[in-house]
Amino acid sequence: MRDMKDLLIEIGTEELPPKALKNLSEAFASGVKKGFSDHDLDHKDVVEYATPRRLGLLIRDLSVKQKDQFVERKGPALTAAFDEDGNPTKAAMGFARSCGVDVDTLEKLETKSGAWLVYRVTKTGQPTTELLPRLIEHALETLPVPKRMRWGAGEIEFVRPVHWVVLLFGDQTIDHPLLGITPGHTTYGHRFHHPGPIPIPVPGQYNELLETTGKVVAEFDARKNIIKQQVEAKATELGGKALFDEVLLNEVTALVEWPQAISGSFSSKFLEIPPEVLITAMQDHQKYFAVLDAGGNLRPYFIAISNIESNDPEKVSKGNERVIRPRFSDAEFFWHQDCKAPLVTRRQALKDVIFQRKLGSLFDKSNRLITLVDMIAKSMEIDVNHAQRAAELSKCDLLTKMVTEFPALQGTMGRYYAEADGEAPEVAAALDEHYMPRHAGGDLPKTGVGQCLAIADRIDTLTGIFAIGQKPSGVKDPFGLRRAALGVLRIIIECRINLDLEVLLNKSASAFTPNLGAEKVVLEVFDYILDRLKAYYIDRGIRIDVIDAVLADSPSRPLDFDRRVRAVEHFRTLPEAENLAIANKRIQNILRKANDDIPSQVSATLLQDAAEKALHQRLSALSSQVTPLFDRGDYEQGLTVL
Repeated sequence: MRDMKDLLIEIGTEELPPKALKNLSEAFASGVKKGFSDHDLDHKDVVEYATPRRLGLLIRDLSVKQKDQFVERKGPALTAAFDEDGNPTKAAMGFARSCGVDVDTLEKLETKSGAWLVYRVTKTGQPTTELLPRLIEHALETLPVPKRMRWGAGEIEFVRPVHWVVLLFGDQTIDHPLLGITPGHTTYGHRFHHPGPIPIPVPGQYNELLETTGKVVAEFDARKNIIKQQVEAKATELGGKALFDEVLLNEVTALVEWPQAISGSFSSKFLEIPPEVLITAMQDHQKYFAVLDAGGNLRPYFIAISNIESNDPEKVSKGNERVIRPRFSDAEFFWHQDCKAPLVTRRQALKDVIFQRKLGSLFDKSNRLITLVDMIAKSMEIDVNHAQRAAELSKCDLLTKMVTEFPALQGTMGRYYAEADGEAPEVAAALDEHYMPRHAGGDLPKTGVGQCLAIADRIDTLTGIFAIGQKPSGVKDPFGLRRAALGVLRIIIECRINLDLEVLLNKSASAFTPNLGAEKVVLEVFDYILDRLKAYYIDRGIRIDVIDAVLADSPSRPLDFDRRVRAVEHFRTLPEAENLAIANKRIQNILRKANDDIPSQVSATLLQDAAEKALHQRLSALSSQVTPLFDRGDYEQGLTVL
């Protein structure tokens, strides 16, 4: 076994962007591991470290040198390599030159199919210490950073200015400059608790020294677990339970190195405001965790995570209370001001809000939705008046003071204001639900009116954006059309709504102004939405050949598409499936070679063999049983019978 040593890499920086920290850490680890693989360097596990002021990796048991490599390159055939007098040709000399050797050092490779010149050499592996600097530099250069910074007078660029670098291989410091800094074996602790240097004798002591001496919990997930445990404990002390949001938890973890949970309270009068407003203010603006009672109702407390172990936690708590109070006071003011006028009174003002320059205003969009939900509601057999009223009010809450201050509450506030105005419960719920699913895998609308409006809103956006030539390209999708298409499919399939997508798109296209030519993109939008089904079913463990088999028929009803996929997936589990599939493929190949004038009906009088007569009789008898099953979409039973 070759020699192995632990490797420690640490990039010490100014505060890194919290929302990107976890991705940066994972990408750094992935890039370094790929470098090891590309350079044939063996290693064991890789531990990631990520705090606001550092990105680090501990690689255990990394090879001290590359493996020796045996290289064999085949050159020209011997007949082309030498002339009649045995002198090397240009082909032989060119091959030798490309290998960096003389022709007479090349060997001959003889096989049954011929003989060739061949170059063979064993390359001695390079020391790991020579490979590491460039390998690490490449991993840092390929980090997913939208915009890099420069600092000082130099040309070096990184996410944030770099203050120190640790590059320790065993007990040896590799002093090749990285990001303009000569690496050492010294890290730095918490900015306030231990700002001084901390020497690291060997990589394995890094994590413990940082925590015990430097007051830094360097592992992201370890710090995250500490925060969660501290918040849960504080919530229990307050007689409630903490409301955890994964995005908030990750962001808070990325903001601190030495987490300390502190609780605070606020006036119970603010609980008269919709709870989502208070929760949004706490989470988005202050990075606080809300506290709920056993029934899920908001309690007048919050939990904050400090980055300092204070000698006077009560003072820190009071400071946080002073900060949140004006936020809630503003929200209270917005709530009361917005409730003074019914939601519908804001509809005319939507004419001044552009949805998209070529597609008109939000007022125009809501009018198109009114047209579209009429058709969808009739197909779903739900109240058309409720659906149209919901479409009419769908964008009005965007002009309220509350949504202007808290954009994430669009739809949610629409529901509250509609309820306050005395709108029908189905209408109020739809104003909130038509934004669902709000993210990948998110909850779907529960009410029929909400489902109807959610489908209409997304279909209108898809049709309109394709019509103006702004369809997604590559990774660019500024209008979120992939998400919109998947949302439509999820609602239709998972809520079991039997809508014809092609008919729906044609109806949507007709609602736009004629000069837009939206009807010309209907088939393109249809194919685009169907193409999203691949990702949808692959995520659910369905094989790609099953999906392609159904896509070949392009069913226009996603619910029907789903039934076909489920049927084919079930059919594949039957013991007869493989033989039937082989037989079907053979028949297709035979028919493909036949003339185009194949009759549509079998002429029984032409059948001679007993087996083919029996098959024809059996299929004819089954036809009356199977056809009704297929007609009503019971494909699974139909295929099983066949």
